[in-house]
Amino acid sequence: MGPVPEAGQEDGDIVDAGGRPVTLLPGAACFDSSLSFGMIRGGHVDVTVLGALEVDEKGNLANWMIPGKLVPGMGGAMDLTVGAKRVIIATEHNLKDGKPKIVERCTLPLTAASEVNLIITELAVIEVIPQGLLLKEIAPHTTVEEVQ
Repeated sequence: MGPVPEAGQEDGDIVDAGGRPVTLLPGAACFDSSLSFGMIRGGHVDVTVLGALEVDEKGNLANWMIPGKLVPGMGGAMDLTVGAKRVIIATEHNLKDGKPKIVERCTLPLTAASEVNLIITELAVIEVIPQGLLLKEIAPHTTVEEVQ
């Protein structure tokens, strides 16, 4: 996708997953949501990368709702997490208030249970294994204590 179109140049048929107008760059390809969900639900997606509000040691993911705030909904995240063969979470390590996004147990409504395979933040790469979270790599100039 390209930049947001200028006012008056929007094309109602060229929108992102949230329904917002977008432009296309050379080489772009489009398909409708029924084909998209057919690929996802048919098990044809090898890897999906999603953001998170919370992710826990069991591989549970909460990424669509903040209590008391209006958000657009989960979109296809629920389908992607159960339809993809591998689920990678790419997120900031902490919320803006400093609270961790990687928690012992999610407190927000779950998008998916036990589906996350890998968590990547600006501080670390963490694998979700049956025993819990396995720290695989930390960023330069970062300590294990900072990650914890």
